Amino acid sequence: MFQHTLDRADNLSAPEHKATVIARSHKNEVLRQVENRSSGIIIEQPINRDTAPGIFLPLTYVRASDPGATVVIYPSDHFVYPETLFLDFVRSALHASKILKNQLILLCARPDRLELEYGWIVPGAKLGSVDGHYLRSVEQFHEKPDFGIARKAMSSGALWNTFVFVTQAGTLWQLGHRYCPEMMRQFERLFKAINTSDEKSVLESVYRKLPQCNFSADVLEHAVSNTAVLEMEGVLWCDWGRAERIATTLDAIGKKPAFPLELVNTDSSLKARCA
Repeated sequence: MFQHTLDRADNLSAPEHKATVIARSHKNEVLRQVENRSSGIIIEQPINRDTAPGIFLPLTYVRASDPGATVVIYPSDHFVYPETLFLDFVRSALHASKILKNQLILLCARPDRLELEYGWIVPGAKLGSVDGHYLRSVEQFHEKPDFGIARKAMSSGALWNTFVFVTQAGTLWQLGHRYCPEMMRQFERLFKAINTSDEKSVLESVYRKLPQCNFSADVLEHAVSNTAVLEMEGVLWCDWGRAERIATTLDAIGKKPAFPLELVNTDSSLKARCA
């Protein structure tokens, strides 16, 4: 999954432009997988501080290298099919981001069930179109809602948040300051230390003081006016954070798993289907 994610990034930008954030415990495996390929920057998080630092740490390095950059966020545990169509939607989001410079362009999937572990987005008015696809405003975010909220969201036409989004580096940096100021004060410290002899020690110090901050709950849910959604029509998307989703996805595309199905829970009441 990690290599597939790197390949997606390399299809749309120069390989050396990647900034990959990893857990320190994954370092040896990551280095093995990027051997003999251009890996860009690989940045180790000293400890896990939730999803917002996982985005703003590499963004700090991107901003130090190119403050005017357009950035794409790719989670590495998501399955998408077909890849070519998915990348077409990312390109459309890139085109939109160059016009809507103060917006996050968030790729979304059409739900087919009441999945309570995903983020849900209630789309609003049409903002325009890009490459024949509508961009819509956001009325509301629901991160991992309860059953009642998810049912109401689905009946109102809500979409799943894939966590893949495109925006300008400066726009994302400003949103961080607006909604997670304590976190951003620490990353400003790191920004000043990049490419100095103090960089490593400052990074360690930053993470000792860094607060927990969830990107969906602490940033996206508040940044409604700065977010536009683009629905990925015809793309099979699934968060492979649970084993049963892997088996179900492979079944959906006509592939036989290389592992015994008894290893995952295939009970119909728990079976996870994908968009």
